[in-house]
This record gives sequence, C-alpha cells and structure tokens, in this order.
Amino acid sequence: MGVVYTNRNRKKYIAIGGLVAIVVIVAVVLFFLLSGNNNESTLKNFYAQISEKKYEDMYNSLSSESQKSYDQQTFVERNQNIYEGIEASDFQIEVTDETDNELTYNVKMNTIAGEVTFENKTTIEDGKIVWDDSFIFPDLTQNDRVRVSEDEAIRGQILDRNGKMLAGQGEAYSVGLVRGKLNGENDYDQLAELLGLTKESIQKTMSASWIQDDSFVPLTTIPSTDTQLENQLLQIPGVQLNTVEVRTYPYGEVTSHLTGYMQQVTAEDLEKHQGEGYTETSMIGRSGIEAAYEKQLKGTNGATISIVDENGSTKSTVATQEKQDGQDITLTIDVDLQRDLYNAFDEDQSASVAMNPTNGEVLALVSTPSFDSNDFIYGFSTEEWDDLNNDEDQPLTNRFRATWVPGSTMKAITAAIGLETDSLDASKDFGAEMKWQKDSSWGDYFVTTLHAPNPNNLRNALIYSDNVYFAKAALEIGKDNLEKGYKSLMIGEDIPFELALTKSQYTSDSFDDEILIADSGYGQGQILMNPVQMTSIYSSFMNDGKMMTPHVVKSTETSVWAEPFSKETTDEIKSDLIQVVEDNNGTAHALNNSQYQLAAKTGTGEIKNSQDDTTGTELGWLSVASTDSSKPIVITTMVEDVKGRGGSNYVVNGVKQPLMSYLQK
Repeated sequence: MGVVYTNRNRKKYIAIGGLVAIVVIVAVVLFFLLSGNNNESTLKNFYAQISEKKYEDMYNSLSSESQKSYDQQTFVERNQNIYEGIEASDFQIEVTDETDNELTYNVKMNTIAGEVTFENKTTIEDGKIVWDDSFIFPDLTQNDRVRVSEDEAIRGQILDRNGKMLAGQGEAYSVGLVRGKLNGENDYDQLAELLGLTKESIQKTMSASWIQDDSFVPLTTIPSTDTQLENQLLQIPGVQLNTVEVRTYPYGEVTSHLTGYMQQVTAEDLEKHQGEGYTETSMIGRSGIEAAYEKQLKGTNGATISIVDENGSTKSTVATQEKQDGQDITLTIDVDLQRDLYNAFDEDQSASVAMNPTNGEVLALVSTPSFDSNDFIYGFSTEEWDDLNNDEDQPLTNRFRATWVPGSTMKAITAAIGLETDSLDASKDFGAEMKWQKDSSWGDYFVTTLHAPNPNNLRNALIYSDNVYFAKAALEIGKDNLEKGYKSLMIGEDIPFELALTKSQYTSDSFDDEILIADSGYGQGQILMNPVQMTSIYSSFMNDGKMMTPHVVKSTETSVWAEPFSKETTDEIKSDLIQVVEDNNGTAHALNNSQYQLAAKTGTGEIKNSQDDTTGTELGWLSVASTDSSKPIVITTMVEDVKGRGGSNYVVNGVKQPLMSYLQK
C-alpha cells in the first residue's frame, strides 16, 4: 500500500524541516560564539597565571607544538626571570578581534618602569596557547634578552630650621680584600678583630667561586672619619678602601631619636611595600622622621626596560621612567639648642622638649641616653647589638614619646582649671599645714609637703610648691570641674604630632575617689603626662590661653589645638610663675637673671608602691618659658632618678645654660 501525502501533511513536514534548520543554524552560531568566548577565557586565564606566578601551570596551558619548542625548565625560568625582573603586575587584557582562533588584543600592565601597553596576537588551538617569546613582548625572540636598567633615586635630606643637615648623603669606606695581594690567611684574625667580624665569615666570603686574584671583595663599611682604624687597616697587605656614598647623620646621638634610623628591608617589608621599588638590598626608614616620612624621602627610582639581542645591542625600549629624587624634609628644630639640651643631660635618662608657644613649632626634641643612627648604616657585631639592647639605661627607649608622673608641674594646671571654672579663689588662704587629710575616713593616708607658706594663697603655694594647698584646692575645684579642665587640655586624647606619642592620662579607671582627686591636684594620683603635651599646655600660659598644635616639620600648617583658658586666667598664672623664678624662695630661683624674665614651675614625680615606701625613685621636672615676645620659647625637661641628686633643682641647673645660650643668639 503506498503512502499518500496530502497538502496538509506537506505543510506539516515543511514546518518541521524549517524548525530543524533554524535549530541547526542557532547551534552553529552558538558554537562559534562559545568557541570565541572560550578562546578569550583561555587567554585571560593564562595572564591570570602570570599574575599569580604559576609558571608550571602556564607551561601546562601551552599547545603540544609549543611544548616541543620549549622544555618546562627553560620556559619557567625565562618567564619568571622576565616578569618578576620587570615587576609586572595589574594585567589588563582587552580582546579587540578574533579570526580563525587568532586573537588580537591589547595588554596593559604596571612595571618597574611604569605602565606598559602594547598590541599582540596569539593563536588558541583546542583551548591551548600557541606560545613563543613574542607572547611576552611582540619584538622579543628566543635569542633576545630583556634588560632592566635602574637609576636609583637620591634619598631626601632631613634638615634643621636653618638648613643644617641632620641626615643625608655622606661618604664612607668600603673595606675589601684583593686576594692576589694577601699574605694568605695569616692576617684574617687581625682583620676580624679590627672590623668586628669573625675569621670564619671572612674565609667564607673569600671562598666565592667568582673571585679572581685582582678582584676587590667587599667585607664591610666603616666611617671615613675613623682615621685610626683606616691607618691600621691599610698596614695589612691586600686591604683596600674604596669610597662609597652612604646615609649619614652628622650629629649622631644628639638627633638619633628624632631622625630615627634606617635598616635593610625584611621579607615582611618587601611584601608590605610590593610594587614600590624596594629590592632585597634596599634600606628603609625604621623609626623617627626616617620612618614617618619614608615615602617622601625615598623618592622613585628611574628604570628602563629594553630588549637586547644576543650581542647585547639594544633592539627596542619597552618603557622608561625617569627617577624622582626624594624630597628634603625641613624640621622646625634648632639643632644648636638640640645639642645643648642633649649635652646637658647626656649621662641621664631624660626627655626635653622646646617649643615656640605662639605657633607650636618644636625647637628641640631630645631623649637621653641615645644611640647613633650611623651604627645602623655600618652594622653591628653580635656583641655590640647585645650590649645596646641589654644596656640598663635603655638607650633605644625614646623618652619624649612616653608618659611620666608629672609631680608639681601639674600645680599650675590645677590652678588654671580652678580659675577658669570660677571654683578657686586665688586670694583665699587655705591655712598652712605640713601634713593634712580631709577627715578620718582617709585612715592613715596624709598629704605632706616640704613647705607650707603663710599666707597660704595661690601665689605662695606655687612659689613654695605646697602639696597640701593643691590637694585642698583640687577638692574645692571638684571632680567635675577638674575632669572638664583635663578634657579641655586634651588629656587622654591622641596627641596630633608627626611622630607617634603616648597619650597622657588623668586616670586609668574612674575619677571618683577623694584621695585620688586630691593627689591629682599636685601631680600624683594616676596622672601621666607626655612631655610634648606638657610643653603645649605651658605654652598656653604664654599665648593668652591658646594651646597650639605641636609640630616638628616646617611645612605643617600652624593651628590652634585647644583654647582651654582665658587671657585673664593665663595672666594670673604667668604672673605667679614669674615669681617662682624671681622670688628668693621660689623653687626655680636658680634661673633668675638680669637679662631675661622667665616663668617656670618645677616638679618631682614620686614613683613608689605606697606612701610609706622609701625605696621608690623620683622624676625631676621643669617647665620654663621666656616672657619676651621677641624670643618666645618654652622648655620642658624630665629627668629620671633625681632622688638624692638635688631633685628638681638638678633639672633647673641643667636647663639653665641651654636656655640662656638660645636666648642670647
């Protein structure tokens, strides 16, 4: 029986056939579209592997023909050396065309010589990269090399306010040996002793395979100023001294806590500062201004990436970046005053801050004892490093960054808070007492003083530094007013300064206990003050109540940190502090002179376990200011362990010469 086709069935078959054709066409289109997307993904995944330094995975992504041309070790070493040598990162790939599995695309990446962009072409076969050296750079062939030439930026100088160099370029000697001129190894013991090395380390250095008889083999670097060591070394056959440029600190220990020091970068530094031009041999600022202004001081190294042929001739330049030398950082420091304050207390554990009260410029910032920043450039022997770290005087401790028990220097601050809040009458006689407690609820606790003047008013209490007066005054001022005053002085807040400073505090917990409040009035209790902030507060007494923001970098904009006191309040305090110097009974009378009017307050901070503890130590303080508006200056000095050495008088006598020398300039 034959099959009969009707018109109706024919239409149905035609419809079905048309649908099949459309599906086939769509499938073909999708195939080519997906194939294109897969090719682009393959390319971008390959660049992702470059970015992630997965060189073995890259090799596995090559076509079989490409792998025949390059064995895995050669491929991995070449790609690693080039991409890491030029510090390639942040790849961006944009495919612009695809024809017969050949992709045309633009490459953008960051390198040691800046941004590099180029157009390239790559073929994809069965999801694999057809690779040759032109994949890296279009002009690169198998016999070519990629050369990176660097031009190191000169690190910026650190200068004082008058342009005197505190840190900058200097000269030193690279000490090395010339094997052909040596007396064998007979002089290695003497060399090791002179240079702080070991005989074994010298032997190891001199055993390197590259050394020829006329090669200069560097051992270490020494200061060019050590003529005695220079002469001793040159008497040894085979020793050679070559002049090299190094970072130098002309004032050594005088400025080291301020300028800070530099050290060779660590693995952590390289990871943290990736892409910023550091290498395994780079130096980096580790403390002080060197660290705080590392980015500005360092500058940017110049670099050129070029392709050279097998004869070493340049074929093309891939990228060039000009070097940018580091910026000079000018400080507000007067290095002559800095040196005088350092020398006055170089055998003590101390901190000194000098400031212009009208603008907050820090004129000196000293911590003693100190270290020499130059030693970090030349390096330490193990013994030298251990001695420095184990020194009981702690020369590595930066004392102007820390906080300390302020003692009687807080009395002027207590008085100013009381006057400003109208809770203290300057003329009121509190009654002279050598020993006092509020009532029997204090048990065995008494406030004692060395001097109880009559009448027992504010001026006399400041002149004689009467503890009992200020304990009574603190309770009269009251907890709320004291806290309000402390907060107006920013005590307990971060100190705005270019270098990190420890926050001052008026309490470590609550401020409710009566004895704590009374003790705070004369600078004991739980009060801890940073010397920079103390100097800022005393500056307000000379600046009509304005407390300027302290700063040590000249370019920092002058600003008012706080306005805690009125002119009326500061006029009273300043007048009283002048009498602390001029009155024969004043605790700072040793500063009295016929040339300059000074205002000052001394202090003795007691550090002991209990009121009856006689084994504790004492901190000596002095805050002193010139009242001459043409020579504005406030100096605060804190010295540890003044007990049995004259107390705060020791500090007064030490500050006098540096202050007078500055005022007479």
